[in-house]
Amino acid sequence: MRRCSNTPDTIRQARAGATRTRACRPAQRLGAIFAATLAHRIVTSSAAPSPALAYGALALSMSLVGSYVALSKPLAAVFPVLLLAWLRFGIGGAAMLHWLKKPASEAPLTPQTRRLLFLESFLGNFLFTLCMITGVKLTTAVSAGVIMAAIPAAVATLSWLLLRERVAPRVWAGVACAVLGIGLLSLSKTELSAQAASALEPEKATNLVWLGNLLLIGAVLCEASYAVIGKKLTGALGPRRITAIINLWGFVLTTPFGLWLAWGFDFGAVAPGTWLLLLFYGLAASMWTVWLWMTGLRSVPAAQAGVFTVLLPISAALVGVLALGERLAGLQLVAFALALAGVLLATLPSRVAWRVGRR
Repeated sequence: MRRCSNTPDTIRQARAGATRTRACRPAQRLGAIFAATLAHRIVTSSAAPSPALAYGALALSMSLVGSYVALSKPLAAVFPVLLLAWLRFGIGGAAMLHWLKKPASEAPLTPQTRRLLFLESFLGNFLFTLCMITGVKLTTAVSAGVIMAAIPAAVATLSWLLLRERVAPRVWAGVACAVLGIGLLSLSKTELSAQAASALEPEKATNLVWLGNLLLIGAVLCEASYAVIGKKLTGALGPRRITAIINLWGFVLTTPFGLWLAWGFDFGAVAPGTWLLLLFYGLAASMWTVWLWMTGLRSVPAAQAGVFTVLLPISAALVGVLALGERLAGLQLVAFALALAGVLLATLPSRVAWRVGRR
């Protein structure tokens, strides 16, 4: 019978893994302290946040999105996608019931605001998820990454067309750097083999690549609409109530699918650790990230806010490096530098920075 032996190589690998884990702990503690401090300052402030606080909220929102996307892959292997979405909205809704109540300082919902709240949930939550997941299945991961890199440019364009924001040249330069950075990050990953491993036959996959790319373009437009509509909503409602209402709409939209899938699902086979991960996912995806994003949008033009979406792939990659022991290639470092340069270009103070997009 084969037994496990403590060879020198095995011992060295174990020690290296433990050293890496211990080395990551100070960075994790500092990140947690920063996030807690930022959240406390936002919660205790009733007025629109300062520019620095708004930027911090947007950055933390996208960083949390990248983190839970990287850490929630096991959930997709256990739950069907629409059942997972239904459970996520249910967990978030239970935690935000008290956020649904109208504050005394807010005006009653107008028909236009009600329509925008529905569209925010339908486009940003429901339709985006369907387009994104189906599109990725039909095309390559590299193609998906390159197409999704267009989100900052799409947000800037829609904010210029629909919100009449005057986007400064420096913000456009920041958008260009962000798009280039995410595109390089996608091209630096050797994931073309993902298409070969698809459940679809090679001929069928090749024939449907165009459809996958088209669905991903639709996902980009849905995400850009989410940012632009969110900016419009922050002028009428507070971030907490926006978060709670669009989550409620998400729960309503996914309930028929969730109930149908839950009928034949074996919940007893789900491990306790998976339930804890689902709880984190539900709170992070439905509550924390949306609230932080809407809080930042109160003070930041939508075009500038869109640039912060570059932090999603960056944070996902950093989770892989710090928590999973992955390594960064040289081209990926260049991509990160370009993406962060885009954020700096779009957010550094200038004489016109806070006149852009504000009426």
